[in-house]
Amino acid sequence: MALSRPALITLTALAPVSWGTTYAVTTEFLPPDRPLFTALVRALPAGLLLLALARVLPRGAWWWKAAVLGALNIGAFFPLLFLSAYRLPGGLAAVVGSAGPLFVAGLSALLLGQRPSARTLVTGAVAAFGVSLVVLRAAGALDTLGLLAAVASTASMSTGTVLTQRWGRPEGVGPLALTGWQLTAGGLLIAPLAFLIEGAPPALDGRAVGGYLYLAVANTALAYWLWFRGIGRMSATQVTFLGPLSPLTAAVVGWVALGQALTPVQLVGMGLAFGATVAGQFVTRAPRTSDHTVKVRTEPTRVPDGALRRWTGRCDGGRGAARVDGALRR
Repeated sequence: MALSRPALITLTALAPVSWGTTYAVTTEFLPPDRPLFTALVRALPAGLLLLALARVLPRGAWWWKAAVLGALNIGAFFPLLFLSAYRLPGGLAAVVGSAGPLFVAGLSALLLGQRPSARTLVTGAVAAFGVSLVVLRAAGALDTLGLLAAVASTASMSTGTVLTQRWGRPEGVGPLALTGWQLTAGGLLIAPLAFLIEGAPPALDGRAVGGYLYLAVANTALAYWLWFRGIGRMSATQVTFLGPLSPLTAAVVGWVALGQALTPVQLVGMGLAFGATVAGQFVTRAPRTSDHTVKVRTEPTRVPDGALRRWTGRCDGGRGAARVDGALRR
């Protein structure tokens, strides 16, 4: 069943909204100072669950592609994310992610040949500025390691997002299987690091078990399926512009659940960031650049009344193919 564009955007947006609760869950429910163990419990069970549901394994080149995507989107991203969440206030850890659209715009130019439009860059800058205002008063002291981890996690996720769109999916493979591959690969990458660096798993009480169940099922398995499903149907830039919903959600959760006050400046920032998120769904991109430029010129053609004349041009060059398909009707 095909979804309307608003429905697709709304469902994809549920992923960053869910991720915006990660910071509160991490600090309020989970054992302290266990970023690798938390990343492992979040990724591997979710990946195995999706693999069991999809019952499809990678083939051929997709073994290494799934491993690369799993490392970028999960294996590196999760530990860095939780490291920043443990060492920085939730809003400050999340604000770096608001630069995601700018990361993706630059990477799309390098890897997809898509030059970002001026509107994309301006909208991305407004989103980052708006989120910065949200955390301006509540940031607290900066932790250098936490800040570097936040920047690295954003870069890793942005690269994975662009490569996910560049490689697409194997024929006949749905987003459920692709998500399961990445979560499993990322979880297996994290597992040895977690046990070597952090040692044996910590003792868990009922509160921690509930927090980990939420992170594994709703915050990861479901959210990442919606996210990669969106990447398959929208541009990487459009999907990433939904990212500011994560820090906005973190701010709202902090206000509602943790008693953190929101100042007028923060409210203005939330309005700017949300407006940029909405505007980001309508950004246009400049034509794809290529070393092989093809100019197609059409002359006015007289055709009988009601007749339809179709023409198709195809040029293969560089790393891909450009297909022109149009119709002339009198």
